[in-house]
Amino acid sequence: MLLLSPEPRSSTSCCMCCHVRTGTIILGVWHMLFNLVVLTILFPALWDPHMYHLISTEMSSGLDVMDEGNTLYIVSAISLLMIIISGMATYGAFKLRPAWIIPFLFYECFDLGLNMVVALCLVINPRTIQDYVKQLPDNFLEKEVDMKYMAAGVMFFISCILIIKAYIILCVWRCYVYVSSWSTPEILKYIATNDTTMLIPYDDPVEKTPPPSYSTSVSA
Repeated sequence: MLLLSPEPRSSTSCCMCCHVRTGTIILGVWHMLFNLVVLTILFPALWDPHMYHLISTEMSSGLDVMDEGNTLYIVSAISLLMIIISGMATYGAFKLRPAWIIPFLFYECFDLGLNMVVALCLVINPRTIQDYVKQLPDNFLEKEVDMKYMAAGVMFFISCILIIKAYIILCVWRCYVYVSSWSTPEILKYIATNDTTMLIPYDDPVEKTPPPSYSTSVSA
């Protein structure tokens, strides 16, 4: 009788050096720290919008400046939401709660979709990069740079970002599958081999004619 596990688990390693749970926890902590730094930088501007208006006016250099108040509140809300989602993913990976990882997985998929849309727009209309370069300050970038090489460099950079984000999604998904497997009971399968002695069904010996009694055998 052979004792086998239900089915082979999916790969549980990421970056060839750590477990998917560890990788998801590190990724969640990184997102929380990054957005916490963003909120720390934006907090003085939220406290004193006039100071932010002066800084943005000095750094605009002729660029169009959006509505400072709305931009600050939107960025702050997104950063706060990201801290919550990242904290849920970190808690879910640490405490083996698969449902807590789903929002972070959806965010990573949404982020990958947005980056793919940007890359597709650049492929369809490469002049977008040239138009953006023209809006930069005069001393920011040399105008003699060939736009073809710049477009190729930007596309290569975006392609690397897409590959990294796709791998991150794969790692988070593997973590979700691994954590989900811990929440389901293990079912063991028993397989009978050829050398295993199999018992005959119970009804077969019962239905057979019983042997003669001892007295009948002696008298005969």
